[in-house]
Amino acid sequence: MRFADFPFLRYLPFILIGIFIGQSNWSPSFMSLALALSLLWLAYLIVIVKLENGKSKFQPGYLAYVGLILFGALLVQNKLVQTDFNTEILHSDSYLAEVTLYDQQKPNSFENLLEVKSILVDGVWKDAQVKVLIYHQNEQGLEPGQVLLVKKNPEQITPPLNPLEFDYRQYLERQGIHFRQFLGKDYQVVDSARTSVFDYFLVRLRHEIGEMLKSKIPDENSAQIALALLLGQKKELDPTIKEAYTQAGVMHILAVSGLHVGIIYALFILILKPLKLKKERARLYLLVVILIIWLYAFLTGLSPSVVRAATMFSLLTFGQMRERPPSIYNILAFSAILMITINPNVIYEVGFQLSYLAVLGIVMIQPLILNLWLPRHKVLEYIWQLTSVSVAAQLVTFPLSIYYFHVFPTYFLLGNLLILPLAFVIMQVGVPLMMLGWIPLLGEVLGWVLSWLIWLQNWIAEAIRVIPGGKLDRLTIDFAGMLVVWGMLLIIAAWEFGSKRKLTWIGLSILFLWAGFRFNSELQKPFRELMIYQGKKSQLLDFSVSGETYSWNQGLDGGEISYSVEPYRIHNQLAQFPTSLIAQELDSGKLEFISAGFTFDPTHKKLWFLAPPKLIYSWSEGKWVAMQTKDMLEIDSLAYRILF
Repeated sequence: MRFADFPFLRYLPFILIGIFIGQSNWSPSFMSLALALSLLWLAYLIVIVKLENGKSKFQPGYLAYVGLILFGALLVQNKLVQTDFNTEILHSDSYLAEVTLYDQQKPNSFENLLEVKSILVDGVWKDAQVKVLIYHQNEQGLEPGQVLLVKKNPEQITPPLNPLEFDYRQYLERQGIHFRQFLGKDYQVVDSARTSVFDYFLVRLRHEIGEMLKSKIPDENSAQIALALLLGQKKELDPTIKEAYTQAGVMHILAVSGLHVGIIYALFILILKPLKLKKERARLYLLVVILIIWLYAFLTGLSPSVVRAATMFSLLTFGQMRERPPSIYNILAFSAILMITINPNVIYEVGFQLSYLAVLGIVMIQPLILNLWLPRHKVLEYIWQLTSVSVAAQLVTFPLSIYYFHVFPTYFLLGNLLILPLAFVIMQVGVPLMMLGWIPLLGEVLGWVLSWLIWLQNWIAEAIRVIPGGKLDRLTIDFAGMLVVWGMLLIIAAWEFGSKRKLTWIGLSILFLWAGFRFNSELQKPFRELMIYQGKKSQLLDFSVSGETYSWNQGLDGGEISYSVEPYRIHNQLAQFPTSLIAQELDSGKLEFISAGFTFDPTHKKLWFLAPPKLIYSWSEGKWVAMQTKDMLEIDSLAYRILF
C-alpha cells in the first residue's frame, strides 16, 4: 500500500492548509488569490509542455500543490465575499422579508428564519440580502413563502461574554445569519412570494412527512424519536430521552447520519440479488438507488455526515456498476474535498469531524480488533463484528467528543450491541412508512409497529441510563492531547506495514513532547487567580489559590453557570462545586474578601485590590486582552482574569 495510490488523500491536506491561510488576518484578497492561481496554473501548463518536449526537468507536482493551497484560500475568500452582510438594516425603519422555514416550537415563542428582500432607510426602499432569526408569538404560525412587513429593526448577535462559552454568534455566522429579533405579534403578513413549485418543495415535503409520522405513531415519545431518527428533526426531543441515549452511547442514531444512509442503501441492495436483474437493468436499478439516497440526503437537510455517506455510497455504487470498486480512502478524501469546496466552513462543524473520524476508525482500526478473535459460530461472529466496529469508532472519536462535550458513556458498547440492531429494524419499518403512510390501514399498521419498536428502544436506553456509573463527565483534553491519541492509533494501525523500530521511536518522541508540553503548562499556572464571569444581570467570582477554588455568586442561576462558567472550570480542571468565598459586608455596602485580598462594590461594579495584581486581562471578541494593572478595576459587561 503506497500513499501515492491515493491522490485525493494527498490533495486534501494542501487544501486544508489553504483554508487556514484564507481565514487568517494576513490572507490576500479574493482578486489577488484568483490572479495568483491563474498565473500558477499557466506556469504549470508551460512546465508540462516543456517536460513532454524534453526541455525541462522540473517536477510540476510542486506547482500543483501550491495551486491547491491557493485554491483553499480562494474558497474562503469567495465565501466571505458571498456572505458580506448589509448593516444598514440596523438603522432601517422597516423591512420586507420572506419566510423560509416552518415554525420551531420554543418554550415561550416560535422560532423561524427570514430572508430580507428590502429595507426602508430614510423613506427610501433599498434591496438587501440578509438573514434574520426571529421569535414570534402568533399561534397561527408562519409558512415558507410568506412575505412579512416588520416595522422595527433587528439586532446583531452578540459574542460570548465569558471564555470558552459556546460562541452562538459564530455558529450562526457560518450559516449566513447575522441578526436576530423578537417580534411577538408585531408584524404583518402582506403577501406570499411568487416562487416556483420547487423552491420550497423539500421543506414542505419534510414538514408533511413529519406531520404524517406524528399522526400515525400513537405514542408521543416514539413520534419524537421517529422524527429525529428518520428526518433529523431532534429539536423537539424530551431532555430525559436525550440524556438516556447519551448515557447509552447511542446519541448518534438520533442525528440522521451515515448510519441511516447506510441502512437505506443496504435495504435496496439486499433487494437487488433476489430480483436477478440483467446487467443493464441492474445498472438502472443502482442509478435509482443513488437518486433515492440523494433525495433522502436533501430531505433530511444535507448534514455533513449524510452528504459524506451519500457521496461515498454513490461512488461505491458507480464502482460496482463498473465492476471496479474504488479505494475507500480515495472516496473519503474526495467526499471531503467536495463538501469543503461547497462550504469551507464545514470543517468546523462537529458532525463533519466526528463523521470522518468514525469512518477512518472503522476502516483502519476495526480490522485489527476483528483479527484478535475468530469466533466459530455465526451469532458470535456477528456480535464480535458489531463490537469491533463500535470499539474502533469510539477509540478514534472519543478525544474529540471529550474536547467538545466533556462526557464519556461508559456503557457505549452495551448500548451499541442492543440498540443499533433495533435501529436497523426501525429504519426498515420507518422508510416504508415515510413512503406509504398515506395509504389507509397500511399507514396505521406501520405506525403502530414503529411506535412499539421505538418504545422498546427507549426502554432499553432508559434501562442503561439507570445503571450506576453510566457516564464519566467533566472530562477534558487539549488539542495536543488529541494529537497524541490519534498519533498512537496511527502507529498501531501501521504496525504491521512499517518499520517497528521507527514507529517505536516516533511513539516515544510523541509521548516525550507531550509530557514536556504538559510540564510547561503546569509551570505557567498562576499561584493565585481571580476569575470574574458575567451573567445576564450579575457576576460570579472564582478565586483559585494553590489548586483550591473558592467562589462567590451574586445571582447566576444553575443554567447560567452551566452555560457560561462551567466550560472554563472544566478546561482548567477547577471544582464543580467550589468552597464558598467568605465576604465581610462593610457599612458602605461593599464586600471585603479578606482571604483573597480584594474588596468588591456590587452596586457600582468596582473592585479594589490590597496590592496591585501582576496582570489583568479582559475577555473581548474571543480572546484575552491585556489591561493596565492598577489598584481599582471597574467591571462592565466583560469577563476578567486577574493574576496575582
